[in-house]
Amino acid sequence: MTDKQPSVADGGYDTVHGVATFGWTDGGLRDVCTIATTEYRLAVKNRWAIALTAIFAAFSLGLLTFSGSSVGPDGFERVIGSLAVLAVYLVPLAALAFGYDAIVGAEDSGWLAALFALPITRGRLAIGTYVGRSIALTGSILIGFSLAGILLVRDFGLAGWNGFLAFLLGTVGLGLVFLAIALLISTVAAAKTHALGAALLIWAWFVLVHDLLALGLISAFELPEFALEAMVLTNPAGIFRVLVLGALDAGGDAGFATIMANTGLSTALLIIAMLAWIVIPIALASSMLGRRRI
Repeated sequence: MTDKQPSVADGGYDTVHGVATFGWTDGGLRDVCTIATTEYRLAVKNRWAIALTAIFAAFSLGLLTFSGSSVGPDGFERVIGSLAVLAVYLVPLAALAFGYDAIVGAEDSGWLAALFALPITRGRLAIGTYVGRSIALTGSILIGFSLAGILLVRDFGLAGWNGFLAFLLGTVGLGLVFLAIALLISTVAAAKTHALGAALLIWAWFVLVHDLLALGLISAFELPEFALEAMVLTNPAGIFRVLVLGALDAGGDAGFATIMANTGLSTALLIIAMLAWIVIPIALASSMLGRRRI
């Protein structure tokens, strides 16, 4: 009996002594690219990519229009801080809306059954689904917010361009995190309505409730520094706030990030934490997809 036996009953998902694996063989990258290309084309065909780009562009340009026109050495940073405040609410919601039906929606349409019948491991299917949608989401974020960046350069020059680039990369990371969470939700949920409800609860927790509770605890108790750091690292929206807003002279706009900026969290640690928030949900989604029955 060999150590590794592919399971036919689970749609080609490889197992080693009953433990799900990603099954990376010579054709693994090709399988992921095929699924990713299909997902990206569907996102474009269904107008998701265009809609997200329009939403990001409309909100960012609208914010620039009504945020005032004061020009000075700190003007660029203040505007970027306002864009970051907008992004921390808008981007997670858009990413969750874009990804909550990635798996459960494909099951409802019958597309998932067709994919399970193919000789593609479910780990590759989950990763390919994420990669394809992440490309569409990343393109929408870059194009949508870069339009605001062009206007910023026109009004303020290139003096604060590094800050805007940091904001843009942080926003992409924030979107990829919540897209990974959406993929996990879609894999676990039994129906699209359940996935949508869970996505809204996740958004409310990470974007609204988590930091409010953290600020309440900070105000009520003398917390040690490691507790404050844990509050940031357990919330991807908080990581984004500290990375972007905490690095700017954003004043009151930074809120929780202003407090967290005084902790011992380094930029490298925050980036690693952001990457972990992407990798872990994808790994869990791949594992759960291996056990999903249709």
